[in-house]
Amino acid sequence: MVYDRRPEDMVRITTPELAQAFIAEQIEALQKQIGDRKVLLALSGGVDSSVVAAMLIKAVGQQLVCVHVNHGLLRKGEPEQVIKVFRDEMKANLIYVDATDRFLDKLAGVTDPEQKRQIIGGEFIDVFAEEARKLDGIECLAQGTIWPDILESEAGIKAHHNAGGLPEDMKFELVEPVRILFKDEVRMVGKELGLPDGMVYRQPFPGPGLGVRCPGAITRDRLEAVRESDAILREEFAKNGLEGKVWQYFTVVPDFKSTGIRDGKRTFDWPCIIRAINTTDVMEVTVEHLSPELMDHLVKRITTEVPGINRVLYDFTPKPPATVEYE
Repeated sequence: MVYDRRPEDMVRITTPELAQAFIAEQIEALQKQIGDRKVLLALSGGVDSSVVAAMLIKAVGQQLVCVHVNHGLLRKGEPEQVIKVFRDEMKANLIYVDATDRFLDKLAGVTDPEQKRQIIGGEFIDVFAEEARKLDGIECLAQGTIWPDILESEAGIKAHHNAGGLPEDMKFELVEPVRILFKDEVRMVGKELGLPDGMVYRQPFPGPGLGVRCPGAITRDRLEAVRESDAILREEFAKNGLEGKVWQYFTVVPDFKSTGIRDGKRTFDWPCIIRAINTTDVMEVTVEHLSPELMDHLVKRITTEVPGINRVLYDFTPKPPATVEYE
């Protein structure tokens, strides 16, 4: 059956057997819900949407149409990677939409975090609606909503673009097969669906993308500083054996500047904040403590290679009191 809420007596999915049972139950439920209709899926390439894609392919096959929207807030090289993995390797029915200018133009000058999320979420819905009009028989919209998304939205902690439903004028019916799962359960299910480890254990990435790691009004130059510093961080974590061992790590470039020195001259640039954390359910988070040597190397690379950055800071705050993301 399709669950709207996680049953209180639901056993945590911690074994392949429990994952297989969940998959079998969901595939049957998806087939009943969808019937012979077509489904549109927002495929970001993250674990949640990838697991949903794999489950829908098993359930309804070619009735699934995947749409990858490049909203200009993705990590370095990410659109290319999504196309390679899903279109070239998994042979998915994938539509690529470059909507960078459209998203960034709408976000220009917007500083409120909730308004930014609403704009990004609204644009996503609009893009899907436009793609649906180009296709015949699209009646369902699949989403990678998971249980922490629902809980945080209900608690008023933050809005989630994939936990608020659709506008009244839209005809799509929501399909959310992993809605009642925690992140660790989604990974277990993905493993049993046969997805590659690189996809299953890929660190999570928020729906609004780098938009929530560029606090305040998003500018293209500061957004690029986030993208480049994030790429350096991911590269160094891989080199130092931390990839796959640390649950999530990323950089944030806030909207304020401080005085610095470069080549004997005064600079007035942004700081870059590094966050590296571990968790199993996203409800509580601990901080990964990096070696002084790695920190020194990261500081040198980021301040040297990323234009506009003259300081590197490290966030030692667990959740609670902080959340995972900054917005």
